[in-house]
Amino acid sequence: MSNKYAPSQIWLHWLTFVLVATAYCTMEFRGLATRGSWQGFAMIIGHFSAGSCVLVLMLSRITLRFRHRSPKIEPQPPHWQTGLAHLTHLAIYLFFIVLPVLGILSRFYLGRTWWIFGIPMPVSANPDPDFSDTLSDWHETLAPYGYWLIGLHAAAALAHHYLFKDNTLLRMMPSRRSR
Repeated sequence: MSNKYAPSQIWLHWLTFVLVATAYCTMEFRGLATRGSWQGFAMIIGHFSAGSCVLVLMLSRITLRFRHRSPKIEPQPPHWQTGLAHLTHLAIYLFFIVLPVLGILSRFYLGRTWWIFGIPMPVSANPDPDFSDTLSDWHETLAPYGYWLIGLHAAAALAHHYLFKDNTLLRMMPSRRSR
């Protein structure tokens, strides 16, 4: 068994990272664009597009987790660390599935045209703006917790690499091409 994740898992992990960063950046920096401008419109479409892709990638990553076994951590960490890692990964998967679902459903039930990659998405034939607002409020309330999950995940990976001196971080790093 290899000491690294499957190349598809590594690729999807880092692509998910880029898309999550894009989704967060487009919302954090949307205030820099004039309301109603093409730049503001691009930020909104970028947010919807990146968030929707995160949902698809997270579901794909779950499928790959069942298809490929996780490589062993060497040296093996204590059971409490393994338990916390599983709990944190579960939280990350759930969070980055639920958050886009809330966003997508809020747009759907709003009943107004919205786009992913410039393609108009379906809207409810019976819009419910109150329900849409509730979903949007949940989306906006939960979103900042993603920073904490991402930070915890990154800090743990770095701690494993620099403090615990195991291969946790290296298992998810892309391989260098031989020359």
